[in-house]
Amino acid sequence: MNQNLQKLFSVAQKNEKLGIGLMSGTSLDGLDIALCRFTGNGLKTQFSLVKFITIPYREDFKKDVQSIFARRDADLEKVCLLNALIGSFHGELVLQALKEWDIQPAEVDFIASHGQTIYHAPKRLHQKPGYPNATLQIGDGDHLAIKTGILTISDFRQKHIAAGGEGAPLALYGDVLLGSKVGENRILLNIGGIANLTFLSADGDADKILCTDIGPGNTMIDAACRRYFNLPYDEDSKIAFSGKVNDALLNTLLAGLFFKEQAPKTTGPELFNLSYLDEAQRQSGTEGLSAEDIICTLSAFTAKSISDFILQHFKADDIRIFTSGGGARNIYIINYLKKALPNADIKDTGALGIDPDAKEAILFALLGNESLCGEPLKIGTNPEVLMGKFSFAV
Repeated sequence: MNQNLQKLFSVAQKNEKLGIGLMSGTSLDGLDIALCRFTGNGLKTQFSLVKFITIPYREDFKKDVQSIFARRDADLEKVCLLNALIGSFHGELVLQALKEWDIQPAEVDFIASHGQTIYHAPKRLHQKPGYPNATLQIGDGDHLAIKTGILTISDFRQKHIAAGGEGAPLALYGDVLLGSKVGENRILLNIGGIANLTFLSADGDADKILCTDIGPGNTMIDAACRRYFNLPYDEDSKIAFSGKVNDALLNTLLAGLFFKEQAPKTTGPELFNLSYLDEAQRQSGTEGLSAEDIICTLSAFTAKSISDFILQHFKADDIRIFTSGGGARNIYIINYLKKALPNADIKDTGALGIDPDAKEAILFALLGNESLCGEPLKIGTNPEVLMGKFSFAV
């Protein structure tokens, strides 16, 4: 038998696996690296987070990725070059983390890498007849595997799309496996670049599960901070608290067609970006708004789109909400949600024993474990598939 297939078979049969999940989000803060220990699979999965680190990206690397991110006119040569570079670079960061943790690469059974999304194009967004849902993550798995010497699983979203999904949000699988509790209605709310949630019914009925994008998370706030203040984000919501919500602009932002579409649905910075803001300001006649008021209004936009969705779809007085992602630390957004949903119990996923910063990296480690030894899971209306492509180290 081919030695790579023998290795794959051997790893898949292990009772306990040590896997690394990698997540690089649209905010481009850095690479989240979660080292997890797994036993079992599917609904019987048991896991522990062994180590976690976020390694910040250099500014030159961020600018390189931003030059092609969510751009229809992206330079194809740059896309090609970055596909290889990101895979190798992420491998270097994994080795850096392992060295810091005093763990040898040979001790790790697999890496599960999300890659770097550069474009997300569901049919509802591109509206081109004859073309399917599509998404593109770069950071080639072969480069990662060769750099680290570790079996790598990557490109998870393509199978989801090929089987009829939109390639997102994939949080559903991890949320169901790690966050369900009979007797409690739960929402696992991730506020990353885009905000998404998974609703888990107290009666355990899989048909009631809903996983969907809601709207912008941090993406428009961060972009406006870069434009107006040359800052990567609004630290401690200081700018938001120094401004005032402009109702005319807020209502125009919330009037977008995306918010009228039926869930489940997906979106991305291809829609929610500074052009969306500029057009909303033009329509609402608020072009002269101060930068502080813009940041404040965008923060309210994120929070209100979340609270409105929850109020429209669930009984907010009988629900526990667990937050994760960078937005879980956004004081303005969380305060807004607590006021808008006064009867909901809102905490971050730390209350579940899941580091809110590590949650998405853990998710991909979990998906990697399923790729190795799981069976396709039927959850709600999502495709019943196993995801990920394998790259061997030799």
